[in-house]
Amino acid sequence: MKKKEPTFEERLARLQAIVTTLETGDSPLEESVALYKEGLAHAAACREQLEKARHDIRLCTEAGTEPFDAGSQAEDE
Repeated sequence: MKKKEPTFEERLARLQAIVTTLETGDSPLEESVALYKEGLAHAAACREQLEKARHDIRLCTEAGTEPFDAGSQAEDE
């Protein structure tokens, strides 16, 4: 069974927890290195998700696609 990929928000929360742990300086070296590597992976994945979102928004903007607004549609009828 394929493991579910974490959401952007889950990755960001984990990254924040890792930063907090590393900032305390209380972890053994090996654990700190492992956390650092995990943090790098989460940061890269977050960056990738943000770039994809920016790209999608840019495409919508360039195409002139407006977000759906139920209120304005009801007024037109």
